[in-house]
Amino acid sequence: MKRILLTLIIIVSYKVSAQTATLNDTIVLSRKQAESIFLEKNISLISEKLNIDIADAQVIQAKLWPNPTLTVGEINLWNNATAQQLPALWGNFGRTQQVNAELEQLVQTAGKRKKMIAMEKVGVDIAKEYFKTFLRNLKIEFRGNLTELQYTQAQEALYKKQLAYLKTLLKAYGNQVSQGNVGKGEYIRLKASELQFLKELSDLQKDNNSLQKELKVLMNLPPTSYIKLTDEGFVPENKNLEDINVGNLMASAVDNRPDVKVLKLGNDYNDLKYKYERAKRTPDVTLGMSYDRGASLMNDFVGVGFSLDLPFFDRNKGNIKVAKLTVDQGKLETEEKTLTVQSEVLQAYQDLIVTKKLYDTVDATYEGDLDKLLDAYRKNFMQKNTSMLEYLDFVDAYMDNKSILLNSKKDLNNDLEQLRYIAGEEIN
Repeated sequence: MKRILLTLIIIVSYKVSAQTATLNDTIVLSRKQAESIFLEKNISLISEKLNIDIADAQVIQAKLWPNPTLTVGEINLWNNATAQQLPALWGNFGRTQQVNAELEQLVQTAGKRKKMIAMEKVGVDIAKEYFKTFLRNLKIEFRGNLTELQYTQAQEALYKKQLAYLKTLLKAYGNQVSQGNVGKGEYIRLKASELQFLKELSDLQKDNNSLQKELKVLMNLPPTSYIKLTDEGFVPENKNLEDINVGNLMASAVDNRPDVKVLKLGNDYNDLKYKYERAKRTPDVTLGMSYDRGASLMNDFVGVGFSLDLPFFDRNKGNIKVAKLTVDQGKLETEEKTLTVQSEVLQAYQDLIVTKKLYDTVDATYEGDLDKLLDAYRKNFMQKNTSMLEYLDFVDAYMDNKSILLNSKKDLNNDLEQLRYIAGEEIN
C-alpha cells in the first residue's frame, strides 16, 4: 500500500510540475518583439549569412599569386670510374656529386589577375543580395504565420466565448428537461450546436499547433514554448494607402529589389567574365632560373629563361563566344524581370486597394453593435421571448459575420505584406 501511495504521489507531482512548466513556457509577444527574436536567432539566416564570408574568402584567394615551383633533380648518390673531379661542397664531400635545381614562377598577362579579383568582388555583392533575397522570402513567411496565428487566436477566443454561453444554456435546459418543463428536442438541438462548436474549436486548435511549430522553428525557441501574440498589428495602419505613388513604387522595386539586383550584378559579372576570357587569348609567361652543378661547360652554372604557350591553335574562341552570349542572355533576362516586377507591383497594389475598400465598408461601430445584438437575443431567449430556432439562426449569422470581419482584417494585413514583399521595401 505504501508503494502504491508513493507512486500516486510521484505521478500527481509530475503532472502538476509539467502543467506548471507548460504554463511558465508561455511567451506573450507583440509582432515587433516576435520579429526581433526571429531576426536575431533564426538558424537559417545565420547559416545563409556565412555565404558572404565565403565570398569574401574567394576575393582573398583571387588576390594571391601562384606559388613558385622549385625542382631539384639529377642528384647522384654514387659515382663510377668516369666521374670527373669537382671542387668539394664542404670538406672533402661533393667532389663527384652532381645536382640540378630550377625555380619557376607563373606570371599572368593581360591583367587576368585583376579581372579575376574584380569578378570575385562582384561575387561578394551577389552573395549579399542573395542573403537579402533569402531574408525577404523568410520574412514574408514569418509575418504571414504571425497574421495566421493572430487570426486563429481570435477565432479560438470567439468560439470559446460562445461555447461557454452554450454550456450555461445546456445546464439550464438540462435541469428543465429533468423536471419535465421543456421537451428533450430543444435540448438535443442545443447539444448539436455545442458539438459543432467543439468541432470548429478542435480544428482551430490543430491550426494553432501547426503555426506554433512553424514559428518556434523560425524563432529558434524551445519546443515546449507556447507563443501568445497580442492583437497589436493585426489591423495594420492603412490610412494613406491611396496616396502611394505607384509609378515611384515600381521604379523603386526595379532599383532596390534584391532579386533584381542579383540579375544586374550577374550582368556585371558576365561582362567581367567576357573580358577575362578575351584576356586568356594572351598566353601567360613562366619565368625560370636554373642552377646546374657538374653537367655543363661550367661547374656551377646559373641561367635564366622563360616559357609560354604559342597561341597557334587555341585562341579561346569558344569560351569567348560563350561569355558574349551569356552577356546578351543576361540583358534579355533583366529586361523581362523589369517588366515582371512592374506588373507585380501594380497588381499587388490594386489587390490591396480592393481589400481596403471592403474593410472600409464596415462601419466602425458595426462589430460592437453585433455583440450587443447577440446579448439582446440571448436575454430574450432566456426569457422565452425568442424561439430557439431564431436564437440559433442568429448565433450562426453572428459567427459568420465575425469570421468575415476577422478575414477582412487578415486579408488587409496579408495584402499589405505582399505589397511590401513585391516592392522590396517597408511601406508604412
